[in-house]
Amino acid sequence: MVLLRLVLAAALLSAGTVAAASPVRLIFDTDIGNDVDDALALAMIHALESRGEAKLLAVTVSKDNKYAAPFVDVANTFYGRGGIPIGVVRNGKTPEDSPMIRVPAERRNPDGSYVYPHRLTDGARAPDAVAVLRRVLEKEDDGSVVIVMVGFSTNLARLLSADPDLVKRKVRLLSAMAGWFPVGEPEYNVKTDIPAARQVFRDWPSPIVFSGFEIGQAMLFPAASIEHDFAWVPNHPVAEAYRNYMPMPYDRPVWDLTAVLYAVRPDRNYFSLSAPGTVDVDEQGRTVFTAAPDGRRRYLILGEQQKARTLEALILLASQPR
Repeated sequence: MVLLRLVLAAALLSAGTVAAASPVRLIFDTDIGNDVDDALALAMIHALESRGEAKLLAVTVSKDNKYAAPFVDVANTFYGRGGIPIGVVRNGKTPEDSPMIRVPAERRNPDGSYVYPHRLTDGARAPDAVAVLRRVLEKEDDGSVVIVMVGFSTNLARLLSADPDLVKRKVRLLSAMAGWFPVGEPEYNVKTDIPAARQVFRDWPSPIVFSGFEIGQAMLFPAASIEHDFAWVPNHPVAEAYRNYMPMPYDRPVWDLTAVLYAVRPDRNYFSLSAPGTVDVDEQGRTVFTAAPDGRRRYLILGEQQKARTLEALILLASQPR
């Protein structure tokens, strides 16, 4: 019996070592502050890293607001990873203020210290997103990096213009929350920067898998989870962001979370995939998918039988204690 226990313990240790040795090497490009699903998606990434399934290499911000990068720093520090590089867009889109990022980033204790410790207090002091992307990618093995893009294509279009060979060598997959498939209205992340979306969707050298508007819209993150599942700590920056985004209680679509889930767990049957093809963007920002056997673009499909299990995974990961 003792020998059996030792054998089982060794097997478990070996399995854990294998899992920890091969996490998905992840870059998160986000317009955090425009909607609260970005914050929940970032929380998911930290949970997946704690589980040995992902390694967050950098976060780049496509919202041009001074509090976006500080809130990312707040979240990263909260989860014990305050050293993760953060880059910001210059002359980007959506400079509007948002209490969901400003309030947690500015909130202080009676003694003047931050409720959520962080070092970056103004996005203007963060390095340029493209510079961060290039520096981080250069250090990674060829074909090893997955980028999750859950905002505008601005940063990635600029990266593609600056160093297309680097993208081709280092990135194996782009998981993008963008578009509306197979046919839908102009989607926010696309129509906000149409030229950048066109460039990325057309020229990006690695495969792109799109999680369209229809996927996140089909599942709602429940306010009850914010009130109960995040209560393992008195002050939680992601829960506070959720409460400051709109008056509670409200349930919100899980758009950005789905792109993270597919990027890290593509083979768990949370989603199905379309046939391969190409994706173009029209003048209004609608995405036009055309099937093609040699295409490198696909979009996620969510079946009715997949919804409950997929939503449960999103909730459990986003609310997981650190």
